Amino acid sequence: MAIENNQLSLFQVENVINGKMVLGEQKDIQEVKNAYKAYEEIDRVNPYSVEDLKKIQGTLTFLIEDDSGKFRNHGEAVYDGDVQIFMAPPHSMVPTLMDNLFNWMNEVKKDVNPLILSSIFHYEFLFIHPFSDGNGRTARLWQTVILSHWEKAFKFLPIESMIKKNQDDYYKVIDYCNKAGNSTEFIEFMLKIIDKAVDDMIESQKTTQENLTDTQMKILELMKENQYITRNELAEKIGITPDGIKYNLDILRKKEIIKREGSTKKGCWKILK
Repeated sequence: MAIENNQLSLFQVENVINGKMVLGEQKDIQEVKNAYKAYEEIDRVNPYSVEDLKKIQGTLTFLIEDDSGKFRNHGEAVYDGDVQIFMAPPHSMVPTLMDNLFNWMNEVKKDVNPLILSSIFHYEFLFIHPFSDGNGRTARLWQTVILSHWEKAFKFLPIESMIKKNQDDYYKVIDYCNKAGNSTEFIEFMLKIIDKAVDDMIESQKTTQENLTDTQMKILELMKENQYITRNELAEKIGITPDGIKYNLDILRKKEIIKREGSTKKGCWKILK
C-alpha cells in the first residue's frame, strides 16, 4: 500500500499497521492508519453509493480534517506554487454534480466495462473536487473499489500504488484533460498503467508458482477461498499432518508469499503474491 506524498518509508508503514512505535509526522502516521482501515472496508461498501463514498472519505481523513466525510462548503482550487492551475466548480454545485455522477454510473454499469467506467469516475471526481481534502486519495481508492467488486485481483493491485509509480505523468495528463475539456487522454493513461500492472502481477505469479510445490499451491488456493482457514482444516483438506502444514506455511512466509494478521485463533491469512 503506497500513499502519495506520505513521508513514511514502507518499513515504517508496516510498523504502523502492525501497531508498533514509529517516529514520524503525526499526520503521516494517521494517514497510514486511515488508509489501512479504508482498504479493509473495500468489500463492505457499494461502489455505486455516494453515501458509502462519503463514509470512506471520512475514514481516509479521520482526525486529519474537521469536515471529514462531508462535502466542502467553500471554493477550492489547485495551485502549482503561487500559480492557480485549476478552479473546482462552486461548492453549491457539488451535491448535484456528485448525484449526477453516481446516477450515471448506476445507469451504465451493466453496459460499460468497469475499467473504463472506473477511469471516467476517477477523472470526473477529481474535476468536481467534492471534499476539502483527500480528493486524490479518495478517487484512487474508489476506482479500486469499483474494480475489486468486478474482479477480486484488483484488491491486491490498488490504484494508489500504480499512481505512485507514475506520479508525474498522472498529474500531467489530468492538467491536459482539464484544459482540453474531455477525459479521453486520462482514460487511456489509466488503462495503460492498469494493463502494465496486471502483466507484472501475472509474470510475478508465474515466477512464484514455478518455485512452489503442489502442496503449497493447494494451501494458497484454500486460503483464497477462506482467509480464516485454520491449520487443522488445511491438513484435513489436503491430507497431510498439521506438522506438514506448518512446514509449508513457514516456507510460504519466508518467501513473503503469505502473512498472518491478527491472533492465532481470530486472525486471517493474507496472500501477498
